[in-house]
Amino acid sequence: MLNRRRTDRASGSHDTSLIARGTVIRGDLRFSGALHLDGRIEGAVLAEGEDAVFTLSEHGQVLGEIRVPHAIINGQVTGDIHAAARLELAPQARISGDVHYRTLEMAAGAQVNGRMSHKLEDGAPRELPAPGARDDAALAEAVPA
Repeated sequence: MLNRRRTDRASGSHDTSLIARGTVIRGDLRFSGALHLDGRIEGAVLAEGEDAVFTLSEHGQVLGEIRVPHAIINGQVTGDIHAAARLELAPQARISGDVHYRTLEMAAGAQVNGRMSHKLEDGAPRELPAPGARDDAALAEAVPA
């Protein structure tokens, strides 16, 4: 069930689509404006437009890739996330997949089981080391001879 409502933001007006709890969509979903997911999507979530916003509530689930400019995640994702502009991981976010972002805000309690890759302004990715990974060059600089 898709409900539409009007939301005004500082950047302009957006149509917001709501996918209610209990709703399951099987297949890829393309949207523009804003999408709020309380249900479940089994497929890719793809945004059209550079100001599109995807919000996944604590009740929502995505089994598939997410490719959006802006995302606020507070539910479960099994798949990679590509946030071209900004990614916010709220306290109940549970990600099983790689995370690619330009700007990241991560709350205490959010979990990512995968690689995190920061995308620089020029578009080149920069992968962050996994927790506990050894970086001999950084260690050599930190320890005086």
